[in-house]
Amino acid sequence: MKHTDIKILFSDSEKFRDKSVTVCGWVRTWRDSKSISFIELNDGTCLRNVQLVIEKNIVDEASVKPALAVGTALQITGIFIPSERNGFEISVREITVLGECPVDFPLQKKHHTLEFLRTIPHLRPRTRYFEAVFAVRNELAFAIHKYFHKHGYKYVQTPILTGSDCEGAGEMFRVTTHPWNTAYKTEEEYYANDFFGAKASLTVSGQLEGEIAAMGLGKIYTFGPTFRAEHSNTPRHAAEFWHIEPEVCFCDLNEIIDIAEDFIKFIIGEVLENCPEELAFFNERAEKGLIEKLQTVISNDFVKVTYTEAVEILKKSGKQFNFPVEWGSDLQTEHEKYLTEEYYKKPVFVTDYPKDIKSFYMKQNSDGKTVAATDLLVPGVGEIIGCSEREADLNKLKEAMVKRNMPLEAYTEYLDTRKFGSVPHSGFGLGFERILMYVTGVSNIRDTLLYPRTVGSL
Repeated sequence: MKHTDIKILFSDSEKFRDKSVTVCGWVRTWRDSKSISFIELNDGTCLRNVQLVIEKNIVDEASVKPALAVGTALQITGIFIPSERNGFEISVREITVLGECPVDFPLQKKHHTLEFLRTIPHLRPRTRYFEAVFAVRNELAFAIHKYFHKHGYKYVQTPILTGSDCEGAGEMFRVTTHPWNTAYKTEEEYYANDFFGAKASLTVSGQLEGEIAAMGLGKIYTFGPTFRAEHSNTPRHAAEFWHIEPEVCFCDLNEIIDIAEDFIKFIIGEVLENCPEELAFFNERAEKGLIEKLQTVISNDFVKVTYTEAVEILKKSGKQFNFPVEWGSDLQTEHEKYLTEEYYKKPVFVTDYPKDIKSFYMKQNSDGKTVAATDLLVPGVGEIIGCSEREADLNKLKEAMVKRNMPLEAYTEYLDTRKFGSVPHSGFGLGFERILMYVTGVSNIRDTLLYPRTVGSL
């Protein structure tokens, strides 16, 4: 049906002044009196509602009554007129109810808790809060593609179904076509009779395939869903999330760190420029000082500190941490928060981690104890980027894999990239929902996804 988006009405108001317009949307609020009714209508194209002014001596009262219900879908034709209070509003001439909404519609109140809204994920996009979340999510995704396209990266789509575990942690969802009661004598027999004739899982990362692509294409990026069966019921973890993973040949750790910083600043800058209304909303509703924080991030250099230096800073802090700080142990959320929110008060790259707590594919440093890896930690969220120079030496890579009891035969194609013309190369992984949390101030990853998948919740 022919109509004008509310966003377009307000972005070019003078064009539509005193003209007949047709809009569609859902009733957010309404007020009624004997001679006049008011409706706030929203169509999802922007946070702003358009006010409908319904004079009952102009509009048939029989068509007004069914329209006065929160959640009802309407088509409205009227005159777009200036308003002292609202800038512009629509003086209604015709109302068509597209979809009635009964009184048991759960979103009758103006404000609901986020916990309640998680119980109705199929309806929460109809709220202002989640309209803003998904508007920023959309802009952020577009900015990511824009950055890599601008810098000559090729967008590749790596498999979601995989036979290898990139992280080596074993926290993978198994994929099978077998019915639940199928009985086999051995695991080998079970998988041999499955769809692929082998054990298959949902990918935890597209990195290994991304490295293979980069070895012929120079620099690539992936942007797609990944899955981890972690029993981590925290505000920062989800079983299904989106992942951005660039891979760059002829690039060492320092260069990829520079790329990561430039990338983060670019995508945040795009959101600041293109989502001012949404960020103002989150600045008020989610995190006071959000806009100032983001402007500071894009205007200042990030900190770079080695893991060893970070451990010393934490030990000398005088803080009583729940998890002891010792060289060789992974940094916990409380440690990351201290470094980013109290000590440096800005994003921090922590580099050169102990090799025993990092993945097999990371380049081993000459000290024999650390690897050329870094995590980008940001205030309020913690780690959002895991980054490393990859081990380009075939023998060292095999040695790291054997030490972790990884079956080399399952990684033949990956190892071939080191056998045939290996080059120094680096890459990073950015959790899309993590950066969305940082940019919006939303504190729970469940509130950044259309349907959050977490432990015990499908």
